Amino acid sequence: MTAADGGSPTRVSQARLAFQTVARSVRRTAGSLGERIGTASAAVAHAVAPVTSVVSTTGWLVLAAALVSGVLAITLGWVEFAFLGATLLGAVIVAVPFVFGRMRYVVDVELQPRRVVAGERALGRLAVVNDGTTPSVASRMELPVGQGLAEFRIPTLAPSAEHEELFAVPTQRRAVIVAGPAISVRGDELGLLRRTVRWNEPVELFVHPRTARLKPSAAGLVRDLEGEVTKTITDHDISFHALRAYEPGDPLRNVHWRSSARTGRLMVRQYEETRRSDLVLLQATGADQYASDDEFELGVSIFASLGVQVVRDGTRITAQTETRRLRTATPVNLLDDASRIETAPAGTVLRIFGRDAARRSPSASVVIVVVGSLLPLAEVRALETALPSDVSLIAFRAQAGADARIGRVGSTPVATVGELGELPAVVRKVRP
Repeated sequence: MTAADGGSPTRVSQARLAFQTVARSVRRTAGSLGERIGTASAAVAHAVAPVTSVVSTTGWLVLAAALVSGVLAITLGWVEFAFLGATLLGAVIVAVPFVFGRMRYVVDVELQPRRVVAGERALGRLAVVNDGTTPSVASRMELPVGQGLAEFRIPTLAPSAEHEELFAVPTQRRAVIVAGPAISVRGDELGLLRRTVRWNEPVELFVHPRTARLKPSAAGLVRDLEGEVTKTITDHDISFHALRAYEPGDPLRNVHWRSSARTGRLMVRQYEETRRSDLVLLQATGADQYASDDEFELGVSIFASLGVQVVRDGTRITAQTETRRLRTATPVNLLDDASRIETAPAGTVLRIFGRDAARRSPSASVVIVVVGSLLPLAEVRALETALPSDVSLIAFRAQAGADARIGRVGSTPVATVGELGELPAVVRKVRP
């Protein structure tokens, strides 16, 4: 570059450096200003929150309509828009007195019973007591129940007076239904302003899956409660295996004296290790494995029926789905957690799920898996090959409306169950 081109290279570089310096300074100033504006906005929003939180969505829409009407009235000179804006603003102003006042309630929500089987009846009770020293004003109480919302009118209550409301809880399907928290609402009839107070903690109602009563030890499919013999050799157990030469440190109580006298050297006993039966119960929950919601519920009922009987038999059990490990200390614990089972996203792989579950239970001797009718049987075969060779696999296939039958995939028995009532008979015929 020459002087005729606008300057020397040194001057151009200096100008570029100065421009970059100014740009960085502007960016830092803008960033600092933005942070200050954000902090100030947050402080203002926090300060006015007690007021703005009272305005409902409908109230904000009415205020916005009033503002637009006022602007149009001033811009166009139409008195009709001025009248509309004044009317809307007046409605909000008239609603202000309805949100004032303080309530002193003691609110209790009860569900009876707290645990039901799907289809059984459950009732709820809402009790509101005036805990103040003066009569309370009439108010409205909202109580979320599952996916619904119950509304109750609470009349004027004298000090220590109680008002009671009863309600039915829908329990047609397995679920954990949350009732509460109870929220009192003060506001105008149009719903422009709304002030709420939360009075209690939510209460859970467990809607257990339907289960079939199985015979003792039938569901476990493991009859060797004294322990299974394994291929592991140990010096301490019950099942005798063989004799070997004494080594320093071996306990003298294992010395077989007759053999030692006959051979002229010390011989000690060896044993095959035994273990208590440990069962892993798995529920496949992939949404793409079940033909319908009813079929998925049938699968959960099969899973819960097997699990409850295994727990009652006293067999050690691990019960889980792809996303949840269920408590198995008591049948009630297992049924409570079974109420929370939901379908998993499509694409879950049974082989990976079962293999990982077996690895977390290294002492497992039997794995039982419950699957849906849309799962290819090749997936069951893949799971069988992924498990250790000394672990037996049994599959129960929920297929709503199908005839009960027992087949095999490889060495794995696959029991198809079309309705829950068929399960006891099917379980009696299944053998690992």
